[in-house]
Amino acid sequence: MEQSYYQYHLFFCVNKRSDGSPCCGNFPALESRDYAKQRVKALGDTIQGNVRVNVAGCMNRCAEGPVLVIYPEAIWYRYGSLEDIEEIISEHLVNGRIVERLRLK
Repeated sequence: MEQSYYQYHLFFCVNKRSDGSPCCGNFPALESRDYAKQRVKALGDTIQGNVRVNVAGCMNRCAEGPVLVIYPEAIWYRYGSLEDIEEIISEHLVNGRIVERLRLK
């Protein structure tokens, strides 16, 4: 099997619903994505392989938001702070361990 160009690909839902219903855009999702992007860049070679941090539209898990998903493992996380994002980066991306307390099933 051919290796993907990216070791990890993070997608942050930043969708904002105009009707006021629950959505990731009601939280600082874009700021969280920006933080993750800066941290990944700052960590450089500490993370094995290439990492891409992207925004995404609605991922249909609005009531659980804000959410992000990491591929290729398809691990979904709910986060509530930049500290949570930091933990996801340090544990999942750097150490290869899933952060169970933030994981969505």
